[in-house]
Amino acid sequence: MKNQNIAYSILELALVPQSATIKQTLNNSLALAKEAEALNYKRFWFAEHHNAEHIGSSATSILIGFVAENTNTIKVGSGGVMLPNHSPLIIAEQFGTLAHLYPNRIDLGVGRAPGTDQQTAQAIRSDFMKAAHSFPQEIDKIQNYFSVENKHSKVRATLAEGTGVPLYILGSSTDSAHLAAKKGLPYAFASHFAATHLFNAFKIYHEEFQPSEFLKHPYTLAGINVFVADTDEEAEKLFTTLIRMFYGVLTGAKEPVQPPTEMTQELREIKNHPSMYQFLKYSFVGSKQTVKKQILEFVVNTRVNELIAVSTMYALEDRIKSTKLFAEIMMEINEDR
Repeated sequence: MKNQNIAYSILELALVPQSATIKQTLNNSLALAKEAEALNYKRFWFAEHHNAEHIGSSATSILIGFVAENTNTIKVGSGGVMLPNHSPLIIAEQFGTLAHLYPNRIDLGVGRAPGTDQQTAQAIRSDFMKAAHSFPQEIDKIQNYFSVENKHSKVRATLAEGTGVPLYILGSSTDSAHLAAKKGLPYAFASHFAATHLFNAFKIYHEEFQPSEFLKHPYTLAGINVFVADTDEEAEKLFTTLIRMFYGVLTGAKEPVQPPTEMTQELREIKNHPSMYQFLKYSFVGSKQTVKKQILEFVVNTRVNELIAVSTMYALEDRIKSTKLFAEIMMEINEDR
C-alpha cells in the first residue's frame, strides 16, 4: 500500500533584513506566500513575537488576514498564537472573523510560551504566569467558544461558533505532547530551534493519543530549517545567516538579518558548539540531492505527517529559490512513497 504523502508548509517569522523596512519585510512575506501557494505548500503560518526589534510578526491575526486576502487556496494561520498572552475570548473572535472572511483556510496553532522576555510578558498580561500554568484550561475555553453548543452560554464568541477552525497544539518540550494526545489534536513540534525533545515528544504523543471529534489518528508537524540551493557550497553560504542570527541570540548581540558570508572555519566551530547544536540540529542544507537524502532519513525516523520549513535568509530571491527546490524535493519524495 502506498504511504500517505508528507505535507509541506512554511513557518514565517517576518525577520527584518539589514537595510529593509517593516513594510518591505511584510510585503516579502506575502510574496513568499504566493510562491508557496503556487508550489502546493499546504499552509503558511506566522509565529508570534514581541519586543523584538527585527521581527515583524507581532500582530499575528492581522498578518494572517493580509496573506489570506491576497492568496486563494493556501491555508493561513498561527504557528502560533501564544495563548497565555491573550484572552481566549478575543482570540476566538479574531479567528472566527477570519474564518468567515476566508472559509476553510484559517488555522489556529496555539502555544504556551510568551514569545518574548519575561518583563514584556508581564506588560502584555499581568497574570501571564497564571495563564501559562492554566494552559490546558485556556485550550478548553477556546474550544468552548468555537463550539455550536456555546450559543446557550452567557459569554459567547458568536463569530467563532461553528466555524470549524482547526486547533493545533504547539510545543518544544514533552508537556505539550501529553496535552495534544489527551485532547486528540494535531501536534506541531518546534524542532527548528528546540531539537532536544523531538523524538520523546512524538513517542509520547503517538502512545497516548486519544481519538476525538476533531482527529481520529495522530497527526504531527515538525519545524525544520531548510536551505536549498544549486550546490552544497551555495546553500552553506546562505546558512551562515542563520548561524550568525542564533549566535547573536546566545551572546545578546541582536541584529537585523545579515547578508550571507563564506562559510569559515570559525563559523563551522560556532555551528558545532553544543550550545548551538539544539538550535541547528534539524537544519537541512545543500543541493536538492543532498537535502533530499537528509529529509528522507528524517521522515523515516520521525514518522512525521508534515514538515513546516523555516528559511532564514537575507534575500527574498534566495528564499523563493529554496522554496521552489524544497517543493521539488517533497514532490519527488511523495512520488516515491
